[in-house]
Amino acid sequence: MKEEKIKVEITGEFIKLDSLLKFAGVTETGGVAKDIIQSGKVKYNGEVCYMRGKKVYKGDLVSIDEIGLTIEVAGS
Repeated sequence: MKEEKIKVEITGEFIKLDSLLKFAGVTETGGVAKDIIQSGKVKYNGEVCYMRGKKVYKGDLVSIDEIGLTIEVAGS
């Protein structure tokens, strides 16, 4: 499986994990994002994360190995 990496720009100090997945276009709704996170499919900086409200800051990496996607959080 080919690994895809996308960069997401945020304007605030942080974005919540479930909101990031929706904002990046990985999920259509927050409910789907919640299900993916709670099923243990999402890694935050290399560690499995079950907290949908986890604060994700600029420079963090969020990955979903199942679909081969890494989201790099950037900002101004």
